[in-house]
Amino acid sequence: MPDQLKNFFDRNVVKRIATMLRGAHPSFPEQRFLSEATTGLEAHELLGRARHIMQAMHRALPGDFESAAGILLRSLGPEREREESQGMEVFIYLPHTMYVSEHGLGHFEMSMRSQYELTKRFTAEFSIRPFLERYPRETLERLHQWTKDPNVHIRRLVSEGTRPRLPWASRLRAFQKDPSPVLALLELLKDDPELYVRRSVANNLNDIGKDHPELLVDTCARWKEGASPERLWIIGHALRSAVKRGDTRALSVLGFRGGGELEVTASFQPKQVRLGESIGMTLSVTNRAKTRQQAVVDFAVHFIKANGSASPKVFKGGKVDLLPGASCSFEKTISFAAMTTRKPYAGTHRVEALVNGRATDLGSFTVVG
Repeated sequence: MPDQLKNFFDRNVVKRIATMLRGAHPSFPEQRFLSEATTGLEAHELLGRARHIMQAMHRALPGDFESAAGILLRSLGPEREREESQGMEVFIYLPHTMYVSEHGLGHFEMSMRSQYELTKRFTAEFSIRPFLERYPRETLERLHQWTKDPNVHIRRLVSEGTRPRLPWASRLRAFQKDPSPVLALLELLKDDPELYVRRSVANNLNDIGKDHPELLVDTCARWKEGASPERLWIIGHALRSAVKRGDTRALSVLGFRGGGELEVTASFQPKQVRLGESIGMTLSVTNRAKTRQQAVVDFAVHFIKANGSASPKVFKGGKVDLLPGASCSFEKTISFAAMTTRKPYAGTHRVEALVNGRATDLGSFTVVG
């Protein structure tokens, strides 16, 4: 995790939290909290630092959760005015949400009230998940009520907090197995007036599709009937991983059928590249049919692995809409520098075009050490 993220939680932020808590509770042991929260803080990454501060907060607050949560709520600053997160500043409340999720599980109503207020200032998408696991019926009922809340952050929490595969969070295994309770909530949010919420709905659907691809496509096909432009955007964004996988039904929902008469060729510059360098690739697409052709054209590079085998990685090309005889092209650059997510290896790398999910060989290039 980049240093600038973890370094947000420094002595100055701890002091600000201490001042806020002291303002809400005059007997709060500000100096003891400041000492305990900062001792050993730099040894942790971002989440570890937030947890370290939360643990010091827990020792300094009253042992009774109801009283402690009341102090936390009284210490909160103003609600966010904008929809999107205002940089790292809102992360000051990450220890607060951790406190609720770890120490509030036996206090459902106060924890719901706390998360309702915290998500308007940061997000409770992480802290709501333990309650979905321990109190699924009660939490889902509360989220159902919140789909109608006038605050955009509350409505977004309904979708974001129920994502089965939310990044940075543990998976909601029950919803991975049976996503129907989540889909019932998304149905109520699919025409939300705010893009901030609709983007979360699309991301949640995309998550669901990784475990239930057919259900994802069925849902998007049903939502497409009489859809507004805003809902059509949700459908396209929700199907992005399915399109990348070459799911023909997903492509069909988006209006991309056929494409078999599109001719795709590729040129590589240079044909041989060293590890650490990049190769340029130009894809040329020509419509050889006598009718208009619409398609999604992506490409897959079969990267060599440490054991000498190859594994494909799909790269986005673009959408084409070509009249008979028309052509277009895409230019891409493929890096062979070492990355945290992929280490490159020397060898012959095969490339395929993916036209509406159907693979066509485009040739190969060589990477040398």
